[in-house]
This record gives sequence, structure tokens and C-alpha cells, in this order.
Amino acid sequence: MPPADTGASVTDRAAASPQSSTDSSSSSAAAPDPESGKLRPGGPGYRRMSFALFAAGVATFALLYSTQALLPAISTDLGVSPDQASWTVSAATFGLALGVIPLSAVSERFGRRMVMTMSLTVAALVAMVVPFAPSIGALIALRAVQGVALAGLPASAMAFLAEEVRAKALVAAIGLFVAGNSIGGMSGRIVTGWVSQAWGWRAALAAVGVLAVVCAVTFRLLVPRARHFAPRSVGPRALARTLGGHLAHPLLRRLYGIGALFMTVFGAVYTVIGYRLVAEPFNLPQGIVGSIFVIYLVGTVSSAAAGQLVARVGRRGALYLAVSTTSTGLLLTLADSVAAVLAGLVLITAGFFAGHAVASSAVSHTAKTARAQASALYQCAYYVGSSLGGALGAAAFHAVGWEGTVLLGLVAMVGAVSITLYATRKAVAERRLLSLGKAA
Repeated sequence: MPPADTGASVTDRAAASPQSSTDSSSSSAAAPDPESGKLRPGGPGYRRMSFALFAAGVATFALLYSTQALLPAISTDLGVSPDQASWTVSAATFGLALGVIPLSAVSERFGRRMVMTMSLTVAALVAMVVPFAPSIGALIALRAVQGVALAGLPASAMAFLAEEVRAKALVAAIGLFVAGNSIGGMSGRIVTGWVSQAWGWRAALAAVGVLAVVCAVTFRLLVPRARHFAPRSVGPRALARTLGGHLAHPLLRRLYGIGALFMTVFGAVYTVIGYRLVAEPFNLPQGIVGSIFVIYLVGTVSSAAAGQLVARVGRRGALYLAVSTTSTGLLLTLADSVAAVLAGLVLITAGFFAGHAVASSAVSHTAKTARAQASALYQCAYYVGSSLGGALGAAAFHAVGWEGTVLLGLVAMVGAVSITLYATRKAVAERRLLSLGKAA
């Protein structure tokens, strides 16, 4: 605790007690700022780290959703319904959801950098096999394997950033990683759309595989060594206790729920939108449908700007804006107009990526220990939401049309805003109690 200020000047105090001044300097030198050695914008290593994690984000979403824009072509070629074809997306996201927690534990023992490198390498290799799947069953199975392979990346990346980047720059750094997700999702779908139109969906998947290999090599060459990682062994019992501790944390539970609900909307909309646009009244060709995913650039901007948004309106304010934006976009897509559908997709994408960046960065900030497991639980909830959104959204579309998919999305957004509203009321009540306590 610093000494009480008696009103004497700094000069007077120094002259009166030189020994005290020396002791103070020694104490200060003995307790350096723990943030001083971490990466910061403009500092050495930050740019390499940003490019490396950006490349990893590109590969993750390009691979994870590589079949999404191709679903109409897969349905036609393999003779399956939309809800059956949608499992080529949901199997990958379910695989990731299942593998993310065990692999986060592996990253605690062997390091985030190693786990991220292995995840990207294995997923890229599987991607080179996927185009040769002989049936829908084989394709779904390979996609599930690919999802498990990718599982080591998301939670490890969040933990790596939380450990290596200064706290004030964490939201911006995670925003760049999420921006890489949006670029990967966009580029993967655009490439597959046009390649599929020219040479078929199998060639399109091969093209995504090549992109993933390039990203994996780029990541390995650029990612800096971890300076603040301390390895520790995580056994099954310790892991269960850690997960139980995170799940017992009220704020973390709310963030996990919000991430899952946002991803339910996103998974439903982008799994089904291709079927809507190739059918009446739009009748768009596969290449044009794939190009629709250039809208992902909006997500790049909104996720990277999430830090500034939180600084202005707070975390809950940013979530309210994200929910409102997403819901408005869902309603716009009901119109039988290409312009209205595109405008709706812009709003859905902006709202989703902003909400995701805010929630995921809040998880990394809230968890003070075992950050990899905290992030892994978020990723698990997030991708379960994606899987359910894709499967339920496709089933709703198959049963009642696009209106069913939109209704599913709106229900999810009502859930997200309800969680945020509960948190707001709880915070207000806590502030009132604190104020009454001070007054007493």
C-alpha cells in the first residue's frame, strides 16, 4: 500500500528520506509490470502474430464450411434432400464441438502453438481426401474427422492470444482472428461456387484443400514462440473440475449461451440460403450464389471494430446492437427481392460477427485460470449452435420453406436478448445494493 500523502512535495519527501526513495525504487524494480513483456500493437512480433492467426482463421472457416455453398450441387449429384446434405456441414461442426475440450487439455500440456500447428496440418491433409468421397455417408464421415482435426485450433488460439497479448489489445487481437474466420468463410464459398459451376463440386472442395495447405504453411512460418505459456498436465479429474468451475461461473454460462444462439442463426441462414437463391423466384446460378458470400467482408469489419464498440456502449450494449441488427436482417430476407435478401444478409453477418467477437473476447477476459478450457467450452457451445442451426434450419426449410428458417433464427435472437437483459437487470440490482451499502 502506498504511503499516505501528507501534502509535502515530492522534492521535500525525497530530501527528507533518501533511504525511503531508494527502497521505493528497489521495490518498483523488483515488481515489473506483468504486461510489459506481452505483445502490443506496433511492438515487435505483434504483426507476425496477427498475420499467423489471421491465416489460421481463414483456414478454419474455409475448411469447416467448405460444403455449405455446394449443398444444392451435392443434393443434385448424390440424390439427397437438403436436410441430408446439410449434415456435410453439421458433421464437421459437431466434430469440432466434440474435440475442442480434449484438445484444449492437450494444449495445456504441449503448448498452444504445437496444437494449432498440428490441427491445421491434419485438417488440410484430410481436405485433400474429401473430394474423393464416393457417397454421402463417406462424405459426412470425412467431414466429421475434419471437424475433430480442426478442434485444436479455436480454443488454443483464444488462449494463446490471452496469454501473449496485452489485456488492452486483447479484444482487437481476437477481432483480427475472427476477421480471418470471416475472410475464410467468404473466400471458401466464393471459390467453391465458381469452381463448382465450371468443374463440379468435387473440384471445388479440392481447391479449398489447396487454400488450407497454403494457410497452414503460412501460419507455421509466422507464428511467434510463446513466451508466457507455462505447461501443466491436465488429467481427466482435473479437467472435469476445471470445466465444472467454468460452468459454475454465471457470466461464463451466459456468454456460452449467447455464442451458441448467435451461431444457431448464422448456421441456419448460410446453410439454407443457397437453396433459396437457386430456386424460384430467384433462379441464380451456382457461381453467383457462391459470390453472395462476399458479404462476409462485412463480418471482417464488424468483428475488427468490436473493441471500439464495447469501449463506447459497453459489452451488453454491443450485444443489444448485435441482436437488433441480426433480427432486422432476418426479417428483410423474407422479401422476394434479391436486393432485400442481400441487405438482410449484410445485417445478419454484421450482427453475428460483432456478437461473436464481443462474447468470445469476454470469455478470455473473464477466465483468470485455465483459459484454454474456458475458450474450449465457448467453442463447444458455439459449434453445437452451428450444427443445430444448420440441421434444424435445413429441416425447417424442407418442411415449410424459408419462413421456417427465419422463425428459427428469430427465436434464437429472442433467447440471446433475454440472457443479455437478465444480465443487465442483475448488474443494475447489484449497483443499487452497492450504493445503499455506501450510503449506510
